[in-house]
Amino acid sequence: MANLLQANSSCFLYRGTFIVVTNTQDSAHGRINELTEEIKIRSTPFRRLLDEIGRVIVGQRQLIHRMQVGLLTNGHLLIEGVPGLAKTTAVACLAKGISTGFQRIQFTPDLLPADLIGTQIYRPQDQQFAIQKGPIFSNLILADEINRAPAKVQSALLEAMQERQVTIGHTTYKLDDPFLVMATQNPIEQEGTYPLPEAQMDRFMLKVLVGHPTRDEEIQILERMSRTKTSLEVTPTLSPEEIIRARNLVDEIYVDNKVRDYIVDLVMATRDPGSYNLPLADLIQYGVSPRATISLTLAAKANAFLNGRGYVVPGDVKEIAPDVLRHRLIVTYEAEAEEKTSDDVVRSILDHVAVP
Repeated sequence: MANLLQANSSCFLYRGTFIVVTNTQDSAHGRINELTEEIKIRSTPFRRLLDEIGRVIVGQRQLIHRMQVGLLTNGHLLIEGVPGLAKTTAVACLAKGISTGFQRIQFTPDLLPADLIGTQIYRPQDQQFAIQKGPIFSNLILADEINRAPAKVQSALLEAMQERQVTIGHTTYKLDDPFLVMATQNPIEQEGTYPLPEAQMDRFMLKVLVGHPTRDEEIQILERMSRTKTSLEVTPTLSPEEIIRARNLVDEIYVDNKVRDYIVDLVMATRDPGSYNLPLADLIQYGVSPRATISLTLAAKANAFLNGRGYVVPGDVKEIAPDVLRHRLIVTYEAEAEEKTSDDVVRSILDHVAVP
């Protein structure tokens, strides 16, 4: 027993009492501290990228932050906002800041899957078919107004998002890494649109709502952009290789059991609100899927990384939860009649579920 104590723990005298500290705990805390120091270094280029894009984009720091979360977690974003809020410009600046390819695809009712993924082209000179790859073969994809394209095109995009590969003819092609899709929706125009089914929206890791700038930001936009030629110069601060290395660090970030329980409680509260003394049963038609649990954990880890920490705190979960849950939670007709949105329900859950 003495040998076991000596091998697995350390003991010291404090005010007449022997305190035993296990070496396992010491090594775990030591690893977290080492990881935190490494993350502080590795996350610096991401913070510089945020500032670099801020030299071009006024405001919208939450959108840029969520795009970085998507990069770190290999997840995709659904962005909802009215036209003219610099969504396309933000994505283009992000691509320049990490020296990767960027393609903007305008979704229209006459778009075909082949226009997205590519097709086989017959070449008469050698009487063979050649593969013409589509714009999906890039690193950052902006699917502008995704709900204007028919279901077949949406399915082709979502399959590429999920599988990270496309099939043209009899050949399957892997997509580049990193591969991030940011799809936009216009919330004020519904005529001539094909709304995404709930099962397809679940494939997006985050749904980000982009609002209008403040008055001060509007003045900055006026001063910076009210000219015939504007500069979109962004100095690259990241490389694709650095993003891959950062993802490996994100996977190692420590999540305490209490934080894990908190994440699961938030998810379960959307499915069975009565168990958490929440009077929301009449407002929720379907709770969120297990993808929400996975996405919320990964996004919280990415948020901790961007804040230079090797561990997740409840604040990371609470900050990112609305973007993870809002498009997965389906409200009832009664909620719509009361003008209650999924954001209202998520906010109520966050306010009432105990934070560890």
